[in-house]
Amino acid sequence: MHTIEPFYNWIEIYSASEDPRSPLFETENDLNNYTHDIYGYYIHPQWDPIGSETLFIKILFADYDEGFAIIEFIGEWNDALHNDIMHLKRNIIDPLIQEGIKYFILIGENVFNFHGSDDSYYEEWFEDVEEGWIAAINFQEFVLREMQHFNLDSYVNFGGSLEEIPWRTLDPRQLYQRVDKLIQKRLI
Repeated sequence: MHTIEPFYNWIEIYSASEDPRSPLFETENDLNNYTHDIYGYYIHPQWDPIGSETLFIKILFADYDEGFAIIEFIGEWNDALHNDIMHLKRNIIDPLIQEGIKYFILIGENVFNFHGSDDSYYEEWFEDVEEGWIAAINFQEFVLREMQHFNLDSYVNFGGSLEEIPWRTLDPRQLYQRVDKLIQKRLI
């Protein structure tokens, strides 16, 4: 797992650690030392902690004018044991919402497991972005099945054409426009 790096092709146009409006402003990543691990397996030092033992993130892009953020994940999303959604919601999502973010793109190809529990934080997040949406893209199929089992598809858009987006080939605004277009089609 230590070789899986967050996507860094947009680093020239956005860095959460240099964004004073980001909840990760002034976060320092020591590239010489591996300090974080998931179940004893070190992860690349560029991943940022959210307060969870098993789930780490990288805010790849935030556009406050358009109101969207793109967040990449690594690890095990474990609401049952570690209440990861609470850590994510309180430490990352709430501050972004306070800054006007109402569209969230969650990239989950490096989420290796999901353990659900109560859906109240997802419901709260959904209500907080009533004028916006939450989209999960590139999650593994078995992870999506578990999310669906816990009825998270009532709050988070995922599956279908959202799983077919070649997001690495797009710039952040193109990705947002592509996801927005797909979600708008679902609403019609």
